[in-house]
Amino acid sequence: MRNVLIVDAANVVGSVPDGWWRDRRGAAERLRDRLAARDEGEEIVLVVEGAARGVGSVPGVRVEAAPGSGDDLIVELAAARVHDGCSVVVVTADRELRERVRAHGARCVGPRAVRPVG
Repeated sequence: MRNVLIVDAANVVGSVPDGWWRDRRGAAERLRDRLAARDEGEEIVLVVEGAARGVGSVPGVRVEAAPGSGDDLIVELAAARVHDGCSVVVVTADRELRERVRAHGARCVGPRAVRPVG
């Protein structure tokens, strides 16, 4: 079974008050690069929205820019990958989003699962 990690970039970036609001695109790129360094054999999808649109994909991380709501795109992607038979984990602390993706069979973890320690 293929493991898929779908990351809510806005929620994960916003989980630490490190000045991300001054450069939302740069913060999303740093998150993307940290995710690319993971060596867990999973498919990684980073969903960006708003000012972070335009962040490109890199080997190991596919970036999907939401044309509207990032949450709606995350639900759509999670539902499709679960339907394909994948084990899907969504990274977000957003309670409503968690409920929506769980309704399609995805699991959820909080931002700490992909944030650097310290």
